[in-house]
Amino acid sequence: MILQTPGIKYNGVPSRLERLLRERELRKSSKSLYANEGIRDGYRDSDVSVNGIELCLSDGDKRTRDEELIEGLVAAKTLSDGSERLDGRPQKQRLLVVANRLPVSAVRKGKDSWALEVSVGGLVRALLGVNEFEANWIGWAGVNVPDEIGQRSLTEALAEKRCIPVFLDQETVHQYYNGYCNNILWPLFHYLPLPQEDRLATTRSFQSQFAAYKKANQMFADVINEHYQEGDVVWCHDYHLMFLPKCLKEYNSKMKVGWFLHTPFPSSEIHRTLPSRSELLRAVLAADLVGFHTYDYARHFVSACTRILGLEGTPEGVEDQGKLTRVAAFPIGIDSDRFIRALELSPVKYHIKELQERFAGRKVMLGIDRLDMIKGIPQRILAFEKFLEENPDWRDKVVLLQIAVPTRTDVPEYQKLTCQVHEIVGRINGRFGTLTAVPIHHLDRSLDFHALCAIYAVTDVALVTSLRDGMNLVSYEFVACQASKKGVLILSEFAGAAQSLGAGAILVNPWNVTELASSIVYALTMSAHEREKRHHHNFMHVTTHTSQEWAETFVSELNDTVVEAQLRTRQIPPQLPTKLAIERYLRSNNRLLILGFNATLTEPVDAQGRRIDQLKEMELKLHPDLKEPLRKLCNDPKTTVVVLSGSDRNVLDENFGEYRMWLAAEHGMFLRQTEGNWMTTMPENLNMDWVDSVKHVFEYFTERTPRSHFELRETSLVWNYKYTDIEFGRLQSKDLLQHLWTGPISNASVDVVQGSRSVEVRAVGVTKGAAIDRILGEIVHNNDVKAPIDYVLCIGHFLPKDEDIYSFFEPELPLGQAATTRNKIANHLNRNTSNHSAGKSGHRAVSYKVSQQASTLDKKAGSNENGNWWSMMRDRMTVHEGSSVLDLKADNYFSCAVGRKCSTSRYLLGSSADVVSLLKELAYCSSYRAASSYK
Repeated sequence: MILQTPGIKYNGVPSRLERLLRERELRKSSKSLYANEGIRDGYRDSDVSVNGIELCLSDGDKRTRDEELIEGLVAAKTLSDGSERLDGRPQKQRLLVVANRLPVSAVRKGKDSWALEVSVGGLVRALLGVNEFEANWIGWAGVNVPDEIGQRSLTEALAEKRCIPVFLDQETVHQYYNGYCNNILWPLFHYLPLPQEDRLATTRSFQSQFAAYKKANQMFADVINEHYQEGDVVWCHDYHLMFLPKCLKEYNSKMKVGWFLHTPFPSSEIHRTLPSRSELLRAVLAADLVGFHTYDYARHFVSACTRILGLEGTPEGVEDQGKLTRVAAFPIGIDSDRFIRALELSPVKYHIKELQERFAGRKVMLGIDRLDMIKGIPQRILAFEKFLEENPDWRDKVVLLQIAVPTRTDVPEYQKLTCQVHEIVGRINGRFGTLTAVPIHHLDRSLDFHALCAIYAVTDVALVTSLRDGMNLVSYEFVACQASKKGVLILSEFAGAAQSLGAGAILVNPWNVTELASSIVYALTMSAHEREKRHHHNFMHVTTHTSQEWAETFVSELNDTVVEAQLRTRQIPPQLPTKLAIERYLRSNNRLLILGFNATLTEPVDAQGRRIDQLKEMELKLHPDLKEPLRKLCNDPKTTVVVLSGSDRNVLDENFGEYRMWLAAEHGMFLRQTEGNWMTTMPENLNMDWVDSVKHVFEYFTERTPRSHFELRETSLVWNYKYTDIEFGRLQSKDLLQHLWTGPISNASVDVVQGSRSVEVRAVGVTKGAAIDRILGEIVHNNDVKAPIDYVLCIGHFLPKDEDIYSFFEPELPLGQAATTRNKIANHLNRNTSNHSAGKSGHRAVSYKVSQQASTLDKKAGSNENGNWWSMMRDRMTVHEGSSVLDLKADNYFSCAVGRKCSTSRYLLGSSADVVSLLKELAYCSSYRAASSYK
């Protein structure tokens, strides 16, 4: 794979940076265009939900919000694709926003009538005002509609609001939403283990809940596929829909799919406790772009993919056999302008004046959250109590307003939390309160938008003490309303917002009650100059990193990621045309099959859902389903089979000793026909003095890297860290390479070959491509080939350094010029050998001379006298002139990389299972053709 460097053109295509900058300018100009046309005229403030808290809409504002939802819930197309509407303006790109719940709540009024109420949450607010895209929302309407009439009428009603419903039955909702999502995924992602007493019951019902989760995700995918149009962007949201990207890509692999998580993503050690860990990760990786609020969450996701799935983590994302899933952080924001403008509204000013009079002479501290275990409300109140204990002078000068919006009131854990908070508040008020004032005002309800903005505006210190939070936009809203007061923000380091507002806020560990109490003192006594500096830093961030910018940036990155994927796809070979390969095979007169061994002919033992068995993986075994097909192919007199591997001779003897074939061990350095003895094809003066010193280094790192091992071969050494901790193994491999280059191999003629999780040191020039000519020469010298080879099938999971075997066989001239092609191949090999094989200075001239003789004799003999040509040529061949045996045309050569999409081969095969299928079919067709000819 060729990765593009930012700022550099890639094959004449603008770089990532150039494309993103161009899209940014287009978005700006588009916003200006829409603003001039009055698209945002009539924009009015109303009540919304804050940080997921449902707030009430006043009657006068409901119609406005409905209309704004229709006009404003629009998202993303790149304006540079040239499509235009009839009026000449660029055509908007359609965006399908997929979330568990629609931004509209439905209440049934009759058999075919519905009342719809817009509930504008954080995600909806993020997409309001984004005018570059035409959005449609897809999700569950929050109501069970079993009858067809109700479903049809609700669909029609929601269509007016650009909403498309997914109808989930009551049992599925219970198992999928209440069960798997809220009782398993949500606690796990917030580092909350399942209650000990419920563990067995949860385990028993886990499979049914996970099945319902997959079923619900598939139902979402069915609806999306029904409404999808070519060019649409599908944006999936949150942990409810982790399986959705996989389902969508199965429908259409070219669909643009992004997935964004609005909660934290836990460390790999937490995520690996989930029984369905691998399935969920692989399903998410089907997306083109995976987004998180912070870099920490993105890093945890990549780490989980590398540690649990064994995939390659890169700075761009996660790579799996050439497919790159881009992973990045996209911190969400708020519509800061709305809060700033709200402070000028009469209702808000009235509330501000009322609150200032109510709390005159006292500093106001504010905490506003959903009543949830992760919000750290008890820790906040206990810290306030400690502050009052240690600072008696402040007892009559400060008040804490704690707004806790009830949520999941039917869950025992939440009921217990409510009782705990009430008990603490009552105790503190009873201890420090007076007849005229209490230190804590606690509200178990939500506030309307105007009252909320007023409270933000009069607050001196805001306390956000989340124990674990995806982002927490309360901190953003507080900063947006503090233009005049310039209050202080005390922010938990475990909230995602700490990554964005950390420089201007006072960061605290909410578990440390003493530290939190000290931070309250520091915030209340902070100088005006420092408060202003801190507020300015936070205010600039909140007003520039808005929710609209977040949405536009994500969709822009998604579009660009798809462009880059298309560029990479151009470098990926197509799948092997199996029927054509078999047809050419049957038509040929003399065939050569070159097969790799590891990950090609071996049985896969690290299948999904199966525990890794290191011992079995280290013992390479021939796939049991290949034994009979391989025997038939080897017994075909027109077919020569060569197994070319980097493995030791004993490994090949153990697996292939019973077959009639050629074995090439250690990259072709040792060769034998299974009926004969091993011979060496090593250059005469190959220097191996470096082996002992490299062995000592490998032994040292094997001892210090648990679960690593090394293999000592006659011409190479391999250190393998496939089974070690991924990150530790990479660090150790870097250290190992540094030791090698500065010590044992600093002046040695060796190549260091880095695999995905291995380091191999071998003599210079030892590659499978360099060995193939020697192998062919030995085969011819042994009289095993009776006619020119006119068909080659080369299959293997070879390292990039060994893929020169593909170019060796590649015909370079048009069809019908076989003799000249042989000369080209010989010259290509001679150049490789002259560069790498010491003591063979005369090899190039001799081989070229023989190839010229072959060309001349071929012309004299004619196409019908191959036997005569062959008998003359065999006498003139030396052991290193195997390239002259080829009479290969371009359409009779098939090179296939197995399980490696980044390859120079002509074609691809997905796995060893595909190799099994191919060889079975070859053997069957060959046997059938032979039987038909015999009859």
